[in-house]
Amino acid sequence: MNARTAAARVTARPRRVRLVSGAFAVVFVAVFSVVAVLLRGSDTGAVFQVSDQVAMVGIGVLLACGVLWLTWPKVSADEGGVTVRNLLGGTRYPWASVERISFPDGAAWARLELPDDEYVPIMAVQAVDGPRAVSAIRDLRALHAAATRPGDTDQDSGAV
Repeated sequence: MNARTAAARVTARPRRVRLVSGAFAVVFVAVFSVVAVLLRGSDTGAVFQVSDQVAMVGIGVLLACGVLWLTWPKVSADEGGVTVRNLLGGTRYPWASVERISFPDGAAWARLELPDDEYVPIMAVQAVDGPRAVSAIRDLRALHAAATRPGDTDQDSGAV
C-alpha cells in the first residue's frame, strides 16, 4: 500500500456513542446480575428459582446488546465510492451517484445527498463527535471531489 492509496481511504465510526454505550452496557449487566443475586432471598412470599435469576442476567445481557447496537454504524470510502452502514445494514454508493455530502444545521449526523432529493443518513459521523466529525466530513468531501471532478466537467457548470 503506497501513500496515495492510504490517503484515498476514509473510515469513520461514532466515538462518543461507543464510549457511552459501552458504559451503559457494563452498568446493565452489573445491575441485573446484582438483582439476580439478591432476588433469591425475598421476604414478600414470592418464590424465586435459579431460572428466575438466570433470566434476570439474560435481560441485562439483552439490554446491553441493544445499547451496543448503537455502535454498529460505520462509513468507509475510497476512490470508487462510499459504503454507509447504519443500524439496519450497509449499502455501497458509487461516487457518480452521490451529489454531495452535507451536514445540515441542527442535524444529529451527516448525510449523502443523492439525485431526486433523496438522501442517506451517515450515522457514523455524528455532531456530538465535534472535531472528529468535521475531519471525517472534510475527508469524505475530498474523496468525493477527487472522484467526480476530473471527468465531470459538463455537470459542474450548472451546480450550485
